[in-house]
Amino acid sequence: MKKPGSRIPPFAALFSSTNRGTTDVQPNEVEELVDIDRVSRETSGGAEADLAFLSILSGEENPVVEKAVQTATEAPVRSVMDTMDESTPLASQLANETRRRERLSHRQLPKPPHTRYLTISNQKGGVGKTTTTVNVAAALAAAGLNVLVVDIDPQGNASTALGVEHHADVDSIYDVLINDMPLADVVAPCPDLDHLVVAPATIHLAGAEIELVSMVAREQRLRRALDQYAKHREASGLPRLDYVFIDCPPSLGLLTVNAFVAAREVLIPIQCEYYALEGLSQLLKNIEMIQKHLNADLVVSTILLTMYDGRTNLAAQVAAEVREHFPNQVLQAIIPRSVRISEAPSYQQTVITYDPNSTGALSYLEAAAELAERG
Repeated sequence: MKKPGSRIPPFAALFSSTNRGTTDVQPNEVEELVDIDRVSRETSGGAEADLAFLSILSGEENPVVEKAVQTATEAPVRSVMDTMDESTPLASQLANETRRRERLSHRQLPKPPHTRYLTISNQKGGVGKTTTTVNVAAALAAAGLNVLVVDIDPQGNASTALGVEHHADVDSIYDVLINDMPLADVVAPCPDLDHLVVAPATIHLAGAEIELVSMVAREQRLRRALDQYAKHREASGLPRLDYVFIDCPPSLGLLTVNAFVAAREVLIPIQCEYYALEGLSQLLKNIEMIQKHLNADLVVSTILLTMYDGRTNLAAQVAAEVREHFPNQVLQAIIPRSVRISEAPSYQQTVITYDPNSTGALSYLEAAAELAERG
């Protein structure tokens, strides 16, 4: 009987050697049942099978049983992948996911030679900026890398997904940008991941655009705060940050400009739909303007295809179009549409911690691994 409140494991877990589930059948009993099955197939008459079955139950020796046991012992060991039938779409998907998990289990993500500062930006809303930020950051932190997420979107969705408080009374990135508060006094640890810290956003950021207009060096304020935080960690004996991810609002205001100036790389999530291609050209023009006037070191290093629906031709066409124009920037990993990815923020978690066996978690783990190895 299933325990109350227990969750049914995902299909992929059925093919994992580490997730076998609880059963009342002992290993030696399973071997005996397998032997009985082999005896039934190899004997020509039912009488011999019956004798073999009785001998197993009584513990007496039987030549037929001994021969079956010897044959089973000498037979090569076959993995689940050797016997999996991939003739149906579901079985093919499960087999593919199992192979992908096996490849990931043997990969160790390298530490970058220096801190990588990435801003996740796209002027079009709803393309998965925040989802990409928190899940890639969580995947890297789960691999043991030290990660900081800076939430400069007034909606504070990244703070929610990472389980960090961001109500109006909490010190936030607003206080860093407007009141010159040290970033070290603002960051909070993610409760689900040891190597991940977060600079939360509050509703006060909604008015920060106006307040920044009259400030000196208004475009440089986030970059200076990050530099000071890096020095603080070094002076305090804390490990160096490996990655800093900055989650931007879907607009080109002073908050986004601060993110572009503070970062060295831009990660662009692109939804696999036509409107995403229209907004990409304008985004690249804005980045080029930042490169000319404010941050010559800024490069578009990574493009991630999100919300991919393999059932439609449009998604495949958009993916092919983006890969043709940006062959070196587009990651091979593709993020599919996933219910688990959408559900995770409602539990104040990333999909990496909410359901690590899901297809969405697997895709973000692959994207994070590819991002780390490209660095």
